[in-house]
Formats: sequence, structure tokens, C-alpha cells
Amino acid sequence: MKMDERHLIQLAAVVQAGGVTEGANLLGLTQPAVSRTLAMLEKRLGEPLFVKGRRPLQPTPLGRALADHGQAMLTATRKASLLVDGFRHGRTGVVRVGGTPFFMDVLISGMIAEFQDATPDVRIEQSYGYLPDLLAAINADRIDLAICPIDVLDEGSGMRFQELLPGRNVVACRVTHPLLLRRKLDPAELLDFPWIAPPPGSPLFADLHSLVLSLGATEAKIRYSGGSLVSAVNYMKASDALTILPHSVVFAYRNDKSITALPVNIPHPERALGLLRREEEIRAPAVEAFCAHIRKSFEDLKHLIKRHEQAVIWSL
Repeated sequence: MKMDERHLIQLAAVVQAGGVTEGANLLGLTQPAVSRTLAMLEKRLGEPLFVKGRRPLQPTPLGRALADHGQAMLTATRKASLLVDGFRHGRTGVVRVGGTPFFMDVLISGMIAEFQDATPDVRIEQSYGYLPDLLAAINADRIDLAICPIDVLDEGSGMRFQELLPGRNVVACRVTHPLLLRRKLDPAELLDFPWIAPPPGSPLFADLHSLVLSLGATEAKIRYSGGSLVSAVNYMKASDALTILPHSVVFAYRNDKSITALPVNIPHPERALGLLRREEEIRAPAVEAFCAHIRKSFEDLKHLIKRHEQAVIWSL
């Protein structure tokens, strides 16, 4: 015998609420409509669903068994409704985000945690890459967005870039580096010390080469290369090696009091950190909520980073 799922759901609501009127209210239906459904169901089954004369209503063994099935359907329906509501408001779903390693590790990862504290049912899938790889991943629909530094976005790329933070590079070192004792630092003195090379493919790698050329040399004394941000910082803390980093990354380590920036201006390209997405796409609410959170987090950070930068007297 084929059963109508709606009838079982109404039966479950009545059993759960203990009365027809209460069950109807639970479902947003009228009492007469639910009464007709129960009468129709009993007539079709040829068996009573409730024990006569009992208040609150007491289901018969058959009524209880059928109500259990209806309750499972009612629970699933409610979960589906909550899922749809959560999806529409960006509280459920999946966000696939890619980004450059240094920024993702030291800045974005904490922002992701804060976002998920407020929206625990949104799953974040994070990956690493530099601009060419990130563009390919967006175009292949492997990620929804990227957080990365960009100099210029080619026209006709089909991408939209929203700036989060203007770019500024600094020469980073440990807080006890001998160059910090100089009253007037000569930029050429940077070449007297060993360097940590940024990862190949990183924009910072090209920036280091430009810095060396601006100092009148063709190459720096590279002592360590290929490491992650954590390994580079740990290496700096234990040596007099220098490296080039975005100022925002050095800012993120301010409370650690292990690395700092040398007070020297260095050349750096016009580059900004931002959100990279396709111009034309169906916007998933969870992705929109995540992007709004990242924008707000950087807006809150901007003035703190600026104050930190101004605390260093940059030599001209």
C-alpha cells in the first residue's frame, strides 16, 4: 500500500503535540484539515490510529509505528528548511579559497577562524598558490576566490580584483640585528649580510632582485632558500640573515617581538593585496559572507598597520 508522506507527517505532528489542534498549529495547518487527513488515513488502513476516549491522544501500536516514520520525514523536512535558510543567509555551504602562502599563513588563517566562530556550519577549503596558479584554479572552478597580491590585472581577464591592503615591502631582520644599532643606515650595508631568498614564483623573489640591482650589485649572498614563512622567521631569529617581506607580514609578528623591519626605504612595485574573483558567476551566499568578513577584517587592520609603519623612522 502506497502511503502519502504528507499524511504521515501530519500524524507525527499530532502524536508529538498530543492533540489535533496542537498538531495542526505545529504544521501551520487548520484543525479541520488535519482531522480529515487522519479520518481518511484510518478509513484507508481499516485500523484505528488512536485509542478512543484518551486525552491527550494516545496512538495505537500501528499509529505509533506510522508516526515514527512520519517523524523521521518531519525532522528531515525541518533540517532541509534550516539548510535552505542557512544557505540563503551564508550560514551554511563551502568556501574554496586559494592564496599566496605568506599572507594566508600569517593573516588570513586567523580571519578564517574568526569567520567560522560566527558561522560554524560553513566549511573552508584552503589551498596555496601564486597568481598564475590561482587564476588557473579560478577558471577551472577549483576555487571560488583567491587572496593574493597583484600589480596589474590584464584587461579582458574576466576577473574582478578588490583591494584589501596597499603593498609595501620592507627588509626584515631579527630584533637584535647589528644594523639596527646604526644611527644612519646606508642601504649599501644591506649587501654585507646574508639573505634568505623568498620562495621561487613568489613576487617577493623578483622584488629581492630589484632591490639588489638598486644597491648597485647583481646578486645578494643567498644563504637559505626554499623555506616556508615559519622557517624563514625561525632562521632570522637565530642569525643575522635578512629577507624581504610585505610590511603587513612583519606587522603580524609584532607581538612575538622576534623580527622587525630595518628603517630603510626600498623599491617595491605598485602592488596591492586583494580579493580575486570571476566577474560573471553565480554568487554563493557563503562565499559572499566570507568575502565581506575578509574586507571588514582588513578595514579594521589598516590603521593599525599604518601606525606600526609610522613607528619606524624610514631613512630617505
